[in-house]
Amino acid sequence: MQTTIVAIGDGDTAESIDEKLSVAGDIIRRGGLVAFPTETVYGLGGDALCPASARKIYAAKGRPSDNPLIIHIAEMAALERIVCEIPKKAAKLAEAFWPGPLTMIFKKAAIVPDQTTGGLDTVAVRMPSHPLAALLIRKSGGYVAAPSANLSGKPSPTLAKYVVQDLDGRIDMILAADGAEIGLESTIVDLTGEIPVILRPGYITQKMLSEVVGETELDITIYDSDTAQAPKAPGMKYRHYAPKGELVIVEGEPHRVARYINEQAAAHEAAGLRTGVIATLEQFAQYQAASVKNAGSRCDAHEAAKKLYTFLREFDDEKIDCIYAESFADTLDQGFGQAVMNRLLKAAGHKVIHV
Repeated sequence: MQTTIVAIGDGDTAESIDEKLSVAGDIIRRGGLVAFPTETVYGLGGDALCPASARKIYAAKGRPSDNPLIIHIAEMAALERIVCEIPKKAAKLAEAFWPGPLTMIFKKAAIVPDQTTGGLDTVAVRMPSHPLAALLIRKSGGYVAAPSANLSGKPSPTLAKYVVQDLDGRIDMILAADGAEIGLESTIVDLTGEIPVILRPGYITQKMLSEVVGETELDITIYDSDTAQAPKAPGMKYRHYAPKGELVIVEGEPHRVARYINEQAAAHEAAGLRTGVIATLEQFAQYQAASVKNAGSRCDAHEAAKKLYTFLREFDDEKIDCIYAESFADTLDQGFGQAVMNRLLKAAGHKVIHV
């Protein structure tokens, strides 16, 4: 398959953008696949109400077909067609956070094919705030199934070049625009029970959700890799976001963490291996390795979130064999730190060393 790469930038007029997205929307209407930017990460879009399109998404990504897809909409009215009911708490959350990086899970209507939901009787729905994403959804018929636009298991792409790297020749079109603003996937909240349950942490934090609807809970599978509880949403069941090099998270007093990582880096170098480090601004100068990435201040989880997937991709480009990351466990009280730590744990396969 030949993939058409369409650049959208500052030089485009409203008319030219509309024309480019009309072509992209027509591709999706005809059952094709288009990668596009959102405010979180790049998405891989297909017709959410077409079983064949869902199968194409799974094939293009190499994604297990029991891993549900998120349906993206651009209008609140579109939600009524694809869910059995809209709980009052869901309506409140939509009013507060849509459009935006929040995905909500509902009991699905019969019109939604099982192929889109991974065989579940629930459906995950989001209304992105990125203007290109919203326009593409409207041009595509209003319902776009869109997981992240990467090969399954690899870091989600926040830049178009990584979408091209993974999916060129596998999909119909890539809309290449600016990088994603947030850098991590949306928060996912299950609204099918009395108490909303967070299945994946993200930019919309538990504190923000609770301020709108009261009590909320965190699903045990977010941080517990050993639980037997069945996954309910995208990204819960399988290892995700993984670079080619082995990633290990190191926890402990900062000076102990730096000493341990430097010792490991020296040993790896002696063995002919290249080491990468994800460091906070406060510790950045302490490390000696082939590649050291500055994730920003420990006091600002947002900066770390925006950089994380790009760092993992860059380590691949740099042929890094072993990667060590400082832990962000002590940022959990910041709210968004939950999302950073969740993605790090998934990328590391929950490998954590305490020093």
